[in-house]
Order: sequence, then structure tokens, then C-alpha cells
Amino acid sequence: MEKYEIKSEVCVYQDSELRAEDRELVEAAKQATTNSYSPYSRFKVGAALRLQDGTIVTGSNQENASYPLGLCAERTAIFHAQHMHPDQPIRAIAIAAWANGHFYEEPIPPCGACRQVMLEVENRYKSPMRVLLCGSRGVHVLESVKCLLPFQFVSENLKK
Repeated sequence: MEKYEIKSEVCVYQDSELRAEDRELVEAAKQATTNSYSPYSRFKVGAALRLQDGTIVTGSNQENASYPLGLCAERTAIFHAQHMHPDQPIRAIAIAAWANGHFYEEPIPPCGACRQVMLEVENRYKSPMRVLLCGSRGVHVLESVKCLLPFQFVSENLKK
């Protein structure tokens, strides 16, 4: 038997400690929650991306009465950015969640499907995507999607 440990470094910042560009991205993610269509769960999620050229693209979760047909905020923003700015790597993504009249105290991480899409984008551009998980008690910052997904399914896995 072989045993090994996997570690990810996470830095937790108060809003006032964030760089100005990160604060701007966090605020854009929070604002994006207002465009959420979530009449079933009432769980509003917003995502904001910063592209290499500085452009900010946002997205929010969009539900459907047939639950599997909805789409998360992260993928909404990523797919829109990839369509409108296919030559621009995503440098950072901020994610915020709101319910019951307030933002969550602890950050809500992306689901597995969103992590996989984020990893594909990171690998596509060969450039790390910083992840900012927003909570009212602090913003958790990871320097790469790989910190959220240590075992990765990538294109090399499809080769025989």
C-alpha cells in the first residue's frame, strides 16, 4: 500500500485586505446574484470572471422546473465569456451565494460540474484561474482550480 497526502493552500482575506481588482470582482459576483432565476430553491448564486484584458463577465444561476435543465452561475459566466471573448484566458473567478435575505457567512464552493469546466478552461489556456469564494466572514482565495480538484479528468485521460 502507498499513502500520500494532498494539500491545497487557501488564503482567507477580509474585504478590506483584498487587492482593488479582487474587491471589484467580488462586488460584481455579489451584484450578479440579483439576476439569478431561482424560484424553486431561492438559492441565488452569482459569478464574475476577470479576463486577461481586464474585462469582467458575470453570470447567475438559472433554474428550471425540470431541475437538471438549470445552469450554475459559474458555467453561465464561463460559457458566455468563451463565446464572446474566445481569445481571452480567464484570470480569476469570484463566486457569491445569497439566500434568506443575506449572503452566506461561509463561502459556497462550485459544484463538481463547474469545477470540471473551470479546469478545462484553465488547461485550454495553460494559465491558472484564481478562485475567490465569497463569504460575509471572508473571501477564500485559491491560486488555481487545481486546488479545488486535485484528481483531474483531463484530455490526456482520453488517449489510449
